[in-house]
Amino acid sequence: MSGPAKGATLETNLAKAEQFLARFARDGVQHFVDGAPRPSTSSRAFETRTPVDDRVLAHVAEGSATDVAAAASAAQRAFPAWRELPGEQRRALLHAIADAIEARAEEIALLESLDTGQPIRFMSAAAKRGAENFRFFADKAPEAERGLSLPAREHVNYTVRQPIGPVAAITPWNTPFMLSTWKIAPALAAGCTVVHKPAEWSPITATLLAEICFAAGLPAGVLNTVHGYGETAGKAATEHPAIRAVAFVGESATGSAIMAQAAPTLKRLHFELGGKNPVVVFADADLERALDAVVFMIYSLNGERCTSSSRLLVERSIQQEFTDRLVERVRKIKVGHPLDPATEIGPLIHPKHVAKVLGYFDIARSEHVAIPVGGARASAGGNYVQPTVFAAAQNSLRVAQEEIFGPVLTVIPFADEAEALKLANDVRYGLAGYLWTNDVGRAHRFARSLEAGMVWVNSENNRHLPTPFGGMKASGMGRDGGDYSFDFYMETKNICVAHGTHKVPSLGR
Repeated sequence: MSGPAKGATLETNLAKAEQFLARFARDGVQHFVDGAPRPSTSSRAFETRTPVDDRVLAHVAEGSATDVAAAASAAQRAFPAWRELPGEQRRALLHAIADAIEARAEEIALLESLDTGQPIRFMSAAAKRGAENFRFFADKAPEAERGLSLPAREHVNYTVRQPIGPVAAITPWNTPFMLSTWKIAPALAAGCTVVHKPAEWSPITATLLAEICFAAGLPAGVLNTVHGYGETAGKAATEHPAIRAVAFVGESATGSAIMAQAAPTLKRLHFELGGKNPVVVFADADLERALDAVVFMIYSLNGERCTSSSRLLVERSIQQEFTDRLVERVRKIKVGHPLDPATEIGPLIHPKHVAKVLGYFDIARSEHVAIPVGGARASAGGNYVQPTVFAAAQNSLRVAQEEIFGPVLTVIPFADEAEALKLANDVRYGLAGYLWTNDVGRAHRFARSLEAGMVWVNSENNRHLPTPFGGMKASGMGRDGGDYSFDFYMETKNICVAHGTHKVPSLGR
């Protein structure tokens, strides 16, 4: 399995990407419902453009409530048979999907890079990570329904888990293929059927995933994909009565809207929302490793990642030295075409998002924050933005409190451990946190007190699939990963069987 071939150049990657794109440019991107591609019932479509130069890649079917209803009905019809399929057979099917993903790794990587602007150096792993997600949950499928034995003196209690029913997965635009598999694979392993609404800014690889799954043997209706806008197709999915749960990745404000939309049908909800994650560097840390991690976790993936360490809290005694080294590294980051293997930062996803990120450069200047590097469009123009550092900021400022979701790092000094913890927690979000120190006691104290769903100590974001993934506060609710995913996609039922020896109360005798 591999993404783009070793030794590939920008020119060879572009040529291959255009070959893979040709059918979408010709036929458009359609929905995939009940085992077949479908246009929208309204015949309406919208454009997906590459952020490289804003040219149109394909026309995409614009889903409506009618299209979502058709997908939900297909998922509902397919659910009984999929639910009853033994876990061992679901395991075999999900492994077959993983094999098929690996076989099309290059196609997935090149199209995703062109559609999102993410550098190919990162997207070349998109298929690998997607296949790993399917394999991990494939192997858990046989145990998904298992519960616990809870014996009492005169009764036996035991629990079983059962799939909740058709679910909706509403996924984001930043690493769309991998994050789609992160939601869809555990749902399928649990025995649920799925209606997938991918982000409208990066729809192409979602259609690839649906095609791959069906070609690998997934029964018709088990996975259905409907493209469209959040306020129409997404809203229809969150409101449809056949959909029993919604898994959403995106902005916190959208999560609030989905919660209101889902309330009348009492859907179960899982949200992975925004973040303004701190990376805390103490003077006693391995500063070279810490610097590597700080730079990687904000400037990789164009800074468009929920777990990015966008606030650098650095101990005051090393603030200037660490910031100077940071700025030196950021100046050397290569901005360029996403299909160039040498590129480290590509174009941001969409002109609207570029405008948002550029707006924070103006905010920083109005808040009198120093910008020692970056703070403008990159020389390539268009959607390209310079990697940027806001230096010596105060935590109360907008650039330290609001999610920018771009290659922008805000540096905030602290005096001691108590102030570092206060600053780290003084934000509405609580998704991830990163801590660099060689003091073992401090590492445990700080990690326990940090208001974040995930904490990495002396490490960048390193995913171990059995562990829980998710945030607190405005960063979401619920957890993905391992059995935590099954807690969301399955109902736990208790069954109590009497030994026949206990006294049964009676009335009216």
